[in-house]
Amino acid sequence: MSSKKHNINIKDAKQKNPDEGIIENGKEITPENDESVKEINSPETEAAKLKEMLLRKAAEFENYKKRTENEISNYIKYASENIIKELIPVFDDLGRSVESVDKGETKDFETLKKGLHHIYDKFKKVLEKEGLKEINSGGKEFDVEVNSALMQIPRDDVKPNTVIEVVEKGYKLKDKVIKHEKVLVSSEPEKN
Repeated sequence: MSSKKHNINIKDAKQKNPDEGIIENGKEITPENDESVKEINSPETEAAKLKEMLLRKAAEFENYKKRTENEISNYIKYASENIIKELIPVFDDLGRSVESVDKGETKDFETLKKGLHHIYDKFKKVLEKEGLKEINSGGKEFDVEVNSALMQIPRDDVKPNTVIEVVEKGYKLKDKVIKHEKVLVSSEPEKN
């Protein structure tokens, strides 16, 4: 191996002096007089970086917003999917019953009645599983939150403002009234 010495001109190279800064071509470079540092930290450069970051964040937010709107739209579009899936067997049973009656296969009233009760019970279980509850205010005090009075009937055998007859059933979905019960309500008897 040959041993050649390399000559390095220190004046042409950048050299760091820990006490002074960088020496380039014999001239000391400090952060205060270095043009490249000033350019990096200039207000225009900072503004451009912030603008770019702001545009990127705005684009990310716009993408997030579109993705969220799409998810919500799909959720609303298919919100009834689970209940529909549970109602299909009930619908099929009802269809088979109607078909059986139409073909003349079900001539026995008791068999038809039993089949209809079976379908009704199946349908009721699906609705109850989804949180549907019958209100059933018969004999209770009239409650404007769940009842809709069709008429007041003077009665002396029950306390005034008592539901004496449920004309049309009402329902709650979980804790929300979705159909008010239509009722007849007692009033004080008329005095002659």
